[in-house]
Amino acid sequence: MRTSRKAYPSDVWDEEWALVAPFLTLLPAEAGQREHCLREVFNGLHYIVTTGAPWRWMPNDLPPWAALYQQAQRWLAAGGFETLAEDLRAVLRLAAGRKPQPSAAILDSRTLRSSPESGTRAGYDGAKRKKGSKLHLAVDTLGHLLALHVTPANAEDRGEVERLAKAVQASTGQSVDLAYVDQGYSGARAASAAKTHGIDLEVIKLPDAKRGFVLLPRRWVVERSFAWATRFRRLAKDYERYASTLADLHVVAFACIMLKQAATLATGP
Repeated sequence: MRTSRKAYPSDVWDEEWALVAPFLTLLPAEAGQREHCLREVFNGLHYIVTTGAPWRWMPNDLPPWAALYQQAQRWLAAGGFETLAEDLRAVLRLAAGRKPQPSAAILDSRTLRSSPESGTRAGYDGAKRKKGSKLHLAVDTLGHLLALHVTPANAEDRGEVERLAKAVQASTGQSVDLAYVDQGYSGARAASAAKTHGIDLEVIKLPDAKRGFVLLPRRWVVERSFAWATRFRRLAKDYERYASTLADLHVVAFACIMLKQAATLATGP
């Protein structure tokens, strides 16, 4: 159902909605419990993540914030966005001439500064000199999401390798056998944790004579993925009360990134 209101820049395209709708339709249209158009609910969620607005500041011409929040929680609990991201990743890989499941991954982390809402669970990242939360991310060699989770910022990267490697293999059907990492993941502990799940770590080191910015082989891909995520203002800092919500909204953002790319492929340049 198309809306008569003036569109927001964050509104989903027709081609995007055709791709995403099957993953978000938890009940048949005739079930009777549906009060608001699902496309408008999705537009509202996209608006929140893109603009960074609080839930209660939802524009009046979109569904009420409470209904939107509750539906978003149903979608996330059902794993709709994780499944959407996995299927879109396979489509984009095939379109790029790759196999649907990757054999290599890239691991990294990003520290997000805390806010009053998240401050009670924040940690201090001495390397980045930030108090907040740390997003641990795994992507394929095209930069598409494989797995992620959130910890306090004082968590060591090498200590999160096993959890990330396990999630990567669950997402890809055990297809990954190599992961590129930076020097924060060096050492026998991280290598052993990854090897437990059939993944060898390859540490990409900085050149000895580094001066200024250096583009590292393979490693730049995950940095680009972090840059993609920062375009969503809700993810610029940790504004969430719960770490699980911060992780969920990152999954939504990465799914929307891939959705846009897949819709562009379908319609042509």
